[in-house]
Amino acid sequence: MEDIFNAIRSEKLDSVREILTANAEIVNVKDSRGSTPLLLASYYGFQEITQVILEHTTNINAKDSSGNTALMGVCFKGYYDIAKLLIDKGADVNQKNFNDATALIYAATFGQKEIIKLLIENGADIDAQDNKGYTAAMHAKNQGIDFSEFI
Repeated sequence: MEDIFNAIRSEKLDSVREILTANAEIVNVKDSRGSTPLLLASYYGFQEITQVILEHTTNINAKDSSGNTALMGVCFKGYYDIAKLLIDKGADVNQKNFNDATALIYAATFGQKEIIKLLIENGADIDAQDNKGYTAAMHAKNQGIDFSEFI
């Protein structure tokens, strides 16, 4: 099991491909932090590895131990291309984590303007609230972003 995670962390695309070909079910395992291979690869920003994993995964919306999905992680990190890839492959833009935060709330909280636009264009709920009652627009305002430019 650790082989897949070590290959991802080392950015060894061919090794990831070989491991998944030999045992496709390994795509669903979780590491000690609750991350699946998809969550880990996307969080690190490894687009090619993420693409290979997406060819094998059956659960694009898998959550880590905090309830975050791969899409939430890339919105936090600012990886637009991977966010687009995940959305194009069917990631749920309105999935909530254990704090009721969505990918849009993360993008707004961390000032990721391009990703905010991408999420809204793909049906993100602009009225969703986190567990403190804050919307993405409220989080964007804290970053000096006028959310109205996206809607």
